[in-house]
Amino acid sequence: MATETDLYELLGVDRGADAATLKSAYRKLAMKHHPDRNPGDPEAEAQFKAVGAAYEVLKDPQKRAAYDQYGHAAFQQGGMGSGGHADFGDIGDIFETIFGGGFGGGRQRQARGADLRYDMQVSMEEAFDGKKTQIEIEVSQQCDTCNGSGAEPGTGTRGCNLCNGYGKVRANQGFFVVERPCPNCHGRGEVLEDPCSTCRGEGRVDKPQALDVEIPPGVDTGTRIRLSGKGEAGPRGAPPGDLYIFIHVAQHDFFEREGTTLLTRVPISFTTAALGGSVDIPDLDGSTNTIDIPAGIQSGRQLRKRGAGMPVLQGRGRGDLVVEILVETPTKLTKAQKELLKEFRETETGAECPAAQGFFDKLKGALGA
Repeated sequence: MATETDLYELLGVDRGADAATLKSAYRKLAMKHHPDRNPGDPEAEAQFKAVGAAYEVLKDPQKRAAYDQYGHAAFQQGGMGSGGHADFGDIGDIFETIFGGGFGGGRQRQARGADLRYDMQVSMEEAFDGKKTQIEIEVSQQCDTCNGSGAEPGTGTRGCNLCNGYGKVRANQGFFVVERPCPNCHGRGEVLEDPCSTCRGEGRVDKPQALDVEIPPGVDTGTRIRLSGKGEAGPRGAPPGDLYIFIHVAQHDFFEREGTTLLTRVPISFTTAALGGSVDIPDLDGSTNTIDIPAGIQSGRQLRKRGAGMPVLQGRGRGDLVVEILVETPTKLTKAQKELLKEFRETETGAECPAAQGFFDKLKGALGA
C-alpha cells in the first residue's frame, strides 16, 4: 500500500475486532470521507480509498491472517501494495440502503421497478363465471414534481466524482484488474446536482392507484394474473415492474373441486335407490343438472355427468360433474309404511341384496353353522 499506517488503526478498531465491528467501522468512515460529501477535497478522497483498501484486507480471513503475520510486506508483490485501488464491491450496500436504486452492471443499464403481489379471494361462482372488478393498491409511481428524473426542477446532473463519469471503478485483485459498477452513482456515471424535494431523488413516490382487473372463467387457487407495467415505478425514470394477482378460491358449501372437475354428495331415499329415478342438482351458473339414478344403486357409488364441471381456463368446454350417492335410511315411518316393509321382508329371497346374502353365507360357513 502507498501508506504504512496500521490497517486496524486506520479503521479505528482493535486487532481482535470481529467481522461485524469491522464492517460497521468501515461504513461510518466511508460515508464520512465519501467524495460527494467532500467535493474538491483530495485528502478526503485519499482517506476514502485508504479505508476501502484497509477493509478489503481485513474482511478477508486469509488476507487478514497474512497481514497479521507479515504486515504490509504480505502485499508487496502485486497485491494491495504498489498503488492498488480499493475494492468497492462490498460498499454498494451502503449506498443502496441510503440512496436507493439498483446496483446494476453498467452505465447504460437502468434497474426496473419491483414486481408487486396482490392476493384476491373469489367465490366458486365467480371462479365459474369470471368477473370484472376494481382494486386499490398503494404503489410507487412517477413523481409529478420532477417527472421521474429525481432532480429538483431547474437542475440536472453532473459527472460522478468517484468514477469520473465512467460508471465503473477498477480494483486490483492480485495480478488482475476487476471492473465494478461505481458505488456512488450506481453505474450511471452521473449524480444529481440537487435531488427533488418531493421524492428525495428517487423519481417516484407512493400513491394510491385504482386498477381494473378482469378475472377469466375457470381460475383456481394459485392462478396468477399479470398486469404488465402496473408494479412499482423504476428509480429515476426506469421502467416499472409488473403487478401479479394471485387468486384464492373460497370453499363452497355444496361443491368441491379437483381441477375442472366438480364433486358433490347427494342423499337419496332408499326407494329411489331401489327403484331408480332422478335428482336435480343446481349448477354454479344458476341452471339445473338432472342426474339419472339407476335402479339398485348402492351408497357411495359415483355418477359422472360430462361437461357439467368448471370451465377450462383459457380454453374451450367444461370439466365433469361427479355425484356421490348417499342412500338415506328412513328413521320416521308411518304404521302403513312399516307394514309394507314387513310384508316386503317376508317375501325376500336373498336375491334382492346379493352382497348381504353372500356375506352371511360366508359367515355361516366360517362358523361351521
